[in-house]
Amino acid sequence: MPSENKTTNGGAHQAQPKDGGKAGASVCPVGGKAGIVPQPPIWAPPNLPLPCTWRAEAPDSSNPHHRQPLHGKPKIMTNILENIGNTPLVQINRIGKTAGLKCQILAKCEFFNAGGSIKDRIARRMVEEAEREGYLKPGSTIIEPTSGNTGIGLALAAAVKGYRCIIVMPEKMSREKVDVLAALGAEIVRTPTAAAWDSPESHIGVARRLNEEIANSVILDQYRNIFNPMAHYDATAQEILDQCDGKVDMVVLTAGTGGTVTGIGRRLKDALGDKVKIVAVDPVGSLLARPEELNVMEEGTSGFYEVEGIGYDFIPTVLDHSVVDSWVKSRDHDSLIMARRLIAEEGLLCGGSSGAVMWAACQAAKELKEGQRCVIILPDGVRNYMTKFLNNQWMLGRGFEDETLPLAQKTWWSKLNISCLSLAPPLTVSPDISVERAVDIMRSRGFDQLPVVGGNGDILGVVSMGNLMSRQLTGLVHKSDAVEKALYRQFQKVTMDTNLGQLSSILTSDHFAIVIQKLYHVDSTANVSERSSIVGIVTGIDLVHFIAEHEDKTVPCGEKGGC
Repeated sequence: MPSENKTTNGGAHQAQPKDGGKAGASVCPVGGKAGIVPQPPIWAPPNLPLPCTWRAEAPDSSNPHHRQPLHGKPKIMTNILENIGNTPLVQINRIGKTAGLKCQILAKCEFFNAGGSIKDRIARRMVEEAEREGYLKPGSTIIEPTSGNTGIGLALAAAVKGYRCIIVMPEKMSREKVDVLAALGAEIVRTPTAAAWDSPESHIGVARRLNEEIANSVILDQYRNIFNPMAHYDATAQEILDQCDGKVDMVVLTAGTGGTVTGIGRRLKDALGDKVKIVAVDPVGSLLARPEELNVMEEGTSGFYEVEGIGYDFIPTVLDHSVVDSWVKSRDHDSLIMARRLIAEEGLLCGGSSGAVMWAACQAAKELKEGQRCVIILPDGVRNYMTKFLNNQWMLGRGFEDETLPLAQKTWWSKLNISCLSLAPPLTVSPDISVERAVDIMRSRGFDQLPVVGGNGDILGVVSMGNLMSRQLTGLVHKSDAVEKALYRQFQKVTMDTNLGQLSSILTSDHFAIVIQKLYHVDSTANVSERSSIVGIVTGIDLVHFIAEHEDKTVPCGEKGGC
């Protein structure tokens, strides 16, 4: 397993050696003098190489990691944290048959955990171990960069134990996650989805800054914390072995931080060796899969993906590639359609990443024979995505649904393209103009929003009249501030070829969409890069005006395509 590294607290609290300087049972001596707890730097990147060399065949006395025995659920629980773990294993029936699989498919339903996801396991374990080590104590503040589920698990633990909790998460993550976190008493900080992990603006960078500014704060650091994979090594994997009576031929699971892959993979390999095959799922746009050639994207495709909680643009320390036998790259369309099938055909109220797992299993488990068994891990439930993939209009607006849905109405205009609309040429502004100037421009031109474009032509975001006014009224920005301080970075992009039916679905939840044109740039070294230029901004008013103007006239465009 990866070594326990005390840099997980960002340096705000250093866990000290116990028993007169001797290493405690949970300290991994790799990289330091034997028997001495290594003194870490204040902060370390989340993508450092895996340092631990301990293996199961070594004597138990040499195991540097604190272990927890597997416990059943008590009849009466002292608090809700005791309802984490011991999740059910449910047979998949209809989908496996439809896919032509001969083996048995069993789903480990992690959405039955107290906070609704598999991340509850690592949240509880990291908190308990930090308390055991002494650097998380009454009055401490828990800070964590997360895609949401780990944050919910930590906020749940913080609510029960009385800690202050600050969760830093990208803007891409669902509104439902934000609402649940707020209800649990957590403070939420949003960061740009497009920010690289090592950018000061990323969720990792912002969490680090908050950790330096807030006294008695602790970053438990799921990317490097040994008790991320250990939670699965000791519990999740052992539950699978017990539930299956040791008969498991394949496990398919998604990779995010890598803790689930490492913990379950290592434990099952320790118990079953090569008899079990570990298949990890990584979305297109992520860099976790191996060999690295799997991560090469097709020309013209974006690295953005909608499925939450899986994939990364760096290799987290806790991800041990050596336990993975093969990787499958998943796509949004396949994943989200399959998640809806799991709900409709199996009655499993799961999230989008569960769809990625099921879809990947339908590919990987074809090699298994009758009598063999494949276990899939369903990481979270549908609660977090009620306004996303569960919503027909959201799916249609992103091109994830087919035309058989009732919402894909055969209106005279639904198949026409955005090119049919008479869009005004866009007016863009630079990120350094003042809020006051941006408001003046919008008032004088009659605009409600302005795209903000950087010096290299990249679309940085959008500022809107309503957002600027509300931020000024609440004191979050002042009229002399640069507009980049009030950027709205979550918006939908469309092209002139996007049909109006899809645009209509987008505009049911978004006030506007940015119309872009893709450009390709070749530099002096023959490297080709993709860029986007803004063609216009389209709003619901544009669509309604077009429909009203042509309602009683001959259809201005062909059955398909543009004008």
